[in-house]
Amino acid sequence: MGKLVTLEEALKRIEELEKENAKLREELEYYRNRKLSGRKKHNAKWMAIYNDFVVGYESGMTMVEIAKRNNVSERTIYRYKAYYDKVREVEDNE
Repeated sequence: MGKLVTLEEALKRIEELEKENAKLREELEYYRNRKLSGRKKHNAKWMAIYNDFVVGYESGMTMVEIAKRNNVSERTIYRYKAYYDKVREVEDNE
C-alpha cells in the first residue's frame, strides 16, 4: 500500500512544490525574454538582401558585384546562392 501521510506533511510538501514551481516559472520567463544570438534567417533584412541578390544574380551580375552593392561579405552572398539553388531545385521538382 501507499505511505501514510499526515495533513501537515502534505501541506508542507505542497508549499515546497509551490516554491519550486515559482522558481521554475521565473527561469522560464528568463528564457522566453532572452535575446537569441546568431544569424536571424529569413527576417525582413535577410529577405531584402536575398531578393536583391536574386535580381542581381538573374541579371548576370558577379557575386563580388552583388556583395559590394549590398555591403555584405562574399561568404554571405554564397549562402544566398546556396539557398537560391535549393529553392530552385524544389520548384523544379514540383
